[in-house]
Amino acid sequence: MSYFAKAGLMTGLALFGLVAATTGSAQANPENTLNLHLECGKVVIKLRPDLAPKHVERIKKLTREGFYNGIIFHRVIDGFMAQTGDPTGTGTGGSKYNDVPAEFNKLQYHRGVVGMARSQSPNSANSQFFIMLADGRFLDGKYTAWGQVTQNMGCVDRIPKGEPPASPGKIIKMEIEADAQ
Repeated sequence: MSYFAKAGLMTGLALFGLVAATTGSAQANPENTLNLHLECGKVVIKLRPDLAPKHVERIKKLTREGFYNGIIFHRVIDGFMAQTGDPTGTGTGGSKYNDVPAEFNKLQYHRGVVGMARSQSPNSANSQFFIMLADGRFLDGKYTAWGQVTQNMGCVDRIPKGEPPASPGKIIKMEIEADAQ
């Protein structure tokens, strides 16, 4: 095979790999895939330990403990975000664990990005998180982003709106894909 034929083959394979990666046909890592079962269906979230290892570790720990099962979305603002993760349903509660230090990163807050809620203190994230319903670039570098919805964002859009919602949506079950197999 000539040099040019080999180069063409390699370019073709590289382009195929790029297309596979961008179309989602590449196999997801089950240990870093979160299944969020809502009343309208299963939402799949890709975890990003490469960007926020401590936050992903906390989310996985609480998920494996069943912490999120049955928790409501206590704050859902149309055109902004849906927030959950407070066992009291008021927006003031958290887990029994210490807060997680900020891991601000370069992931931009576009629709479907998942970030950790916190108080005024940057190092106060605990168990509450939010899913962006629309772009919110003003949050970039101010809140720790730790995931991205990869499947069924339409279900997230159907979570009842309000602060708090009159009839809040809830997490039926949250699981790590590796544990569901």
